[in-house]
Amino acid sequence: MGRVIHKILPKSCILFLSLVLIWIQVLPSYGNNRYVCFKKEEAKTDSTKELEDSNLYAKAAVLMDAQSGRILYGKNQDEILPMASTTKIMTCIVALENMDMEQTLQISQKAASMPDVQLNAKEGDFFYMKDLLYSLMLESHNDSAVAIAEKVGGSVENFAAMMNKKAKEIGCKNTYFITPNGLDAKNETGIHSTTAAELAKIMAYCVNQSSKRDLFLEITSTPSYMFHNIVKKEDGSWANGNKNYLCNNHNAFLQMMEGAKSGKTGFTGNAGYCYVGYVEKGEMKLVAVVLACGWPPHKTRKWSDVRKLMEYGIENYTYKKFPTVQVSQLGKISVRNSQKGLFSQDEYLKLDIQGESIDDEQAEWGGVLMRDSEEIKIEINLPKTMTAPVKNGEHVGDIVYSLNGDIYRKETVFVKENVYRIDYKYCLVNVIQRFLLSISNKKS
Repeated sequence: MGRVIHKILPKSCILFLSLVLIWIQVLPSYGNNRYVCFKKEEAKTDSTKELEDSNLYAKAAVLMDAQSGRILYGKNQDEILPMASTTKIMTCIVALENMDMEQTLQISQKAASMPDVQLNAKEGDFFYMKDLLYSLMLESHNDSAVAIAEKVGGSVENFAAMMNKKAKEIGCKNTYFITPNGLDAKNETGIHSTTAAELAKIMAYCVNQSSKRDLFLEITSTPSYMFHNIVKKEDGSWANGNKNYLCNNHNAFLQMMEGAKSGKTGFTGNAGYCYVGYVEKGEMKLVAVVLACGWPPHKTRKWSDVRKLMEYGIENYTYKKFPTVQVSQLGKISVRNSQKGLFSQDEYLKLDIQGESIDDEQAEWGGVLMRDSEEIKIEINLPKTMTAPVKNGEHVGDIVYSLNGDIYRKETVFVKENVYRIDYKYCLVNVIQRFLLSISNKKS
């Protein structure tokens, strides 16, 4: 091969080719990261009225932006506490996501033996899944919860495992379910418990992110619901039985505040009065949680606390959409050792942007609740240079949207086309082509 090259090329071309190959080997293949920050308009004076912990009866409380997951207020938000029948929020969403609403189920001896509050169904009675979900969420019936769990999971224990798995998928680390109805329980692993922050996260998932969110909201916002037990006819079809049931929604907060859409009450001796509520007001979506909010006779304290939390959010926060970063704002990334750059100017990567939300790929949101004095910080992290080869679709950097140090959105910057590197074959072909071209030009 070497002899052939010497016959075709003069010594000057061989020397040039050698220098090109040496240049490729010694050229640095790294660049410094570039950080660019785009800020929104100048911050306004903060007129926020702070909510003092002492103003709430609850031992633990949280106010959360249901769209972004941002906690706007927290009191002992990470303290692990029992949560009583607010458990049924998770029971409901797991059943909705795993079972057809027209499925039939039968009341077992275990379900029928549950303590009040009860539907008072008898062992052996049949119902539709949909009907017992209304019983679960409107009247908080404990026997309905067990019947649902046994149908969906095969047993209460298996259903509790499904609940715990779902909690982890949602992002909960300190939540542990033992029962589907929230009755005080303990086993070798721990107690039936959660935190105010994680219970808010579960509710935010149900009303904003779950594929069954519309049905969840429909059930939990219904004022009253009537149904029957069902009996199987000779032809195998089902018909209404002779037992009628009327369920009234005990979530009084639905009538206490404009925009209230969903919620669940709870009480046990260990948990005290608990409540989770959801409010929509314009583009604002708020979840409020109160745990251990008093014991008898202080049943109404939870409503007072939740109203304070919701009003605090409405008065002091506004929904702000994330600014849009255009590809033209990314700057240029030059490519070293690219084939196009050998005999011409530097080659630059063609870029594009793909957005994603943090911790939740299904979330449909493009902003966050903020105070007037706050601003979204946008940081563009890209290298100044890269070394070929670079593949189409390759991730080369990201755009990070943060607020007070917490990341709420991230966008991926990727390459739109392949960039090939200079190799020995490419250099040889180009040198030969240019040499032959020069000879052709001289002859002409």
